Amino acid sequence: MSLTYVLITPARNEEAHIEKTIQSVVSQTILPQKWVIVSDGSTDSTDDIVNKYTPKHDWIELLQMPEHRDRNFAAKSHCVNSGYQAVKDYDFGFVGNVDADISFGKDFFENLLDKFDKWPELGVGGTHYTEGTFHSFKDSYINVNHVNGQCQLFRRECFEKIGGYLPIKDGGIDWIAVTTARMKGWKTYSFGDRTYTHHRKMGTASSNVLKARFHYGKKDYLFGGHPLWQVFRGFFQMVNKPYIIGGLLLIAGYFWTWANRVESPVSKELMKFHRQEQMQRLKNLLSNGLKMNR
Repeated sequence: MSLTYVLITPARNEEAHIEKTIQSVVSQTILPQKWVIVSDGSTDSTDDIVNKYTPKHDWIELLQMPEHRDRNFAAKSHCVNSGYQAVKDYDFGFVGNVDADISFGKDFFENLLDKFDKWPELGVGGTHYTEGTFHSFKDSYINVNHVNGQCQLFRRECFEKIGGYLPIKDGGIDWIAVTTARMKGWKTYSFGDRTYTHHRKMGTASSNVLKARFHYGKKDYLFGGHPLWQVFRGFFQMVNKPYIIGGLLLIAGYFWTWANRVESPVSKELMKFHRQEQMQRLKNLLSNGLKMNR
């Protein structure tokens, strides 16, 4: 399998951060064969910033989508899948989704490609990230088999087998992609020997932190999360800002969506697989906690 890769970046009004992302990519020790930046109807200077770099780097392409008013995750899915159509005829082994508000070190992709080379069953890989003083692994209730959505590198065969990103308005498209990959037998992993920096607080592109917590709770229900897991997740989040209210909003968002019988966009097969993973993980966490208290 060729260790060459392509990148796709959806970007909507990212003038504040996208240059950091571009500078990170153009300084990589192993450059991508192609990088398609898909401007999702940007009305700020995002396109102008990208166009400063395209004359110097002929492997960077700006693809412009029609302008629209709303900002949702289905649009991101359409951007990534449109970008993939622009690169699918290239000879590459890996495809990466890179958000337009992150930055990383010069050997970031060389390091990830090395991981894939040594682990043939790895279908999706990435790293932890930092967001100010927050560390995505140390400060959250997440495990290493989840690959954070701001930067995901897929083995090409895996990406095509799962059908790319599903267009779901309420988000979770990256989570669905990674979980579906595991359901289909691929390994997924977030490595800890590198990190990238996320320059915008998650979930705050169009809402504040408290609204974002409630929204995350809603998503946890929509994507089939087990209610018992959600309660534990909410209590765990109470140790982080905004402390108790943040955890309560995670729980409230989940049970509000349940009470209103909102239909889940994921298949019953994926929901069953997800809940089985959660319950096994909860069992392991509780077992380890009991062992520590003996």
